Amino acid sequence: MFKTILVMSAFAAPALAQTAHTEGMVHTDAMTSSMAGMGADAGMPLIEGGQSAFSAIAEVVAALQADPSTDWAMVDIDGLRDHLRDMDIVTMDSQSVTSEIDGGLMFSISGEGDVIGAIRRMAGAHAGMMDGADGWNYSTVEIPGGAALSVTVFEASDFAMLKGLGFYGIMASGMHHQPHHWAMASGANPH
Repeated sequence: MFKTILVMSAFAAPALAQTAHTEGMVHTDAMTSSMAGMGADAGMPLIEGGQSAFSAIAEVVAALQADPSTDWAMVDIDGLRDHLRDMDIVTMDSQSVTSEIDGGLMFSISGEGDVIGAIRRMAGAHAGMMDGADGWNYSTVEIPGGAALSVTVFEASDFAMLKGLGFYGIMASGMHHQPHHWAMASGANPH
């Protein structure tokens, strides 16, 4: 039926304030205001578009649709979805064992089935993005059932933070996630 989904999110709001033309449908400022008003009157949430991965994809789709320079031949929403799935299954379905190494910690992350590949992709990509940030060094190696992520710190005072964050906090660290997801979806090389 309709191939356009309007998302009421902080990221998509600027895109919705404009007129959008999509496959024969025209969304005007008045329609957007009316839809936003209906949500507010009904007590419906106006920020979250649903499940986390769905909302992340919806934000990207709204931004791509609002940008007249989008090269649709390069867009890869399926690739972004696969990455978001990796993020989810590593966070929810892996196990991490922490051991001290000289100057830091090593996290041995393991799982079963498709979690193994997700661990290897996520740990390797995150190490590549974060290595050297704030003087912390990241490296990964594959181990049976997953990967080992080693993080060493420059300042001894950072060790308590590293230990407190643990593997899952380390994976969520850094403000590169949104630009990384944008690059994946829009066809740029995120690595």
